[in-house]
Amino acid sequence: MPGADGLPPVPNAGAAALPAQPGRPPVPGHPMAGPQPPGPAQPAEPHPHEVGFEQRRAVVSDRQRRTDATAIGGLLLYVPNFLCSLLVVGLIAALFGGFGLVLLVLWLLSGLLVFHRPTEGIIARRLLKLRRPTPEEHARLEPVWREVTIRAGVEGRNYELWVEDNDHDLNAVAAAGHIVGVTRFALSRLPSAQLAAVLAHELGHHVGGHAWSSLLGYWYALPGKTAWRVLRLIAAGMFKLPSFLACLGVVFVLVPLAFLAFATVSSFYGLPLLVLVVPYLLAAVGRRSELRADEQAAALGFAPMLAEVLRHMRATEQHHKAVAQQQAAARGMRLPEPGPMESLLSTHPEYEERLHRLQPYLVPPR
Repeated sequence: MPGADGLPPVPNAGAAALPAQPGRPPVPGHPMAGPQPPGPAQPAEPHPHEVGFEQRRAVVSDRQRRTDATAIGGLLLYVPNFLCSLLVVGLIAALFGGFGLVLLVLWLLSGLLVFHRPTEGIIARRLLKLRRPTPEEHARLEPVWREVTIRAGVEGRNYELWVEDNDHDLNAVAAAGHIVGVTRFALSRLPSAQLAAVLAHELGHHVGGHAWSSLLGYWYALPGKTAWRVLRLIAAGMFKLPSFLACLGVVFVLVPLAFLAFATVSSFYGLPLLVLVVPYLLAAVGRRSELRADEQAAALGFAPMLAEVLRHMRATEQHHKAVAQQQAAARGMRLPEPGPMESLLSTHPEYEERLHRLQPYLVPPR
């Protein structure tokens, strides 16, 4: 049964009780043991994943990062969004005459801010709601992060560790070029080796290029997405007008926009039409990147710890779902089951699939 915090209780890793044998005093706690004299309380058996990582010499690999097929595929999928954004920015730049070309070039160069450290700090604080770790949290994180980066051959000082003030969810994040964030719950409740597995997973997103490529694609897609939201609001507002004014709005606004959209599709050989299916393809790439990051953590020797974390997360999710169903049933309601389209838009694989992919790393070598 899950504990009060939503996670299932961690099984005691202590030795099982031994049967009483002739010539050997009965084992305390065994059914055949007699009354035992009172004594001092025995300390709880430490969790097998609570280990002390030793300070040792780091060997840094010559190749710190790579851009794997998942990152490249994600960037390619953002091309239609980029073309739409380029059109939007180009139309806005045309309003400023000669200075508009400068604005267009500045927007094209703005993607470099993904790797700009001060900008990353703004992203961490404003968008991801992270903060710098306290001295106590840093003392907890530093040896664990050092162990992960030593195993990966990565210079750990190239990355910045952040903390999210969340005492209820076991979560972590890799973003931009150097951000690694973890929730306060994971920091305070996970054994050190399981925390290392979570951090190794996030490091896998960085060394594979998943973090910077997804943020770069999102940034260049933002103008097009913003313009699309504005157009939807305009269209919705027009249909609320009286019929005569609504017809005029369609003629003077939507028809020119439809012509412009047709011209754009024709000019770019229909690529912008892929925007309709890009969310599903990006979700599939996201699921693949999660599996790749799991493999990275497993290859560093954290497969058993990561599998335990995934089981805890699965149990927590099932517990929350059961509580929500009970609350809905008490109100005479029924929660809708997720449909196939929602599964296609999920950026994370099912826990069963992730655990299945970890099985080869959990089998001891013969």
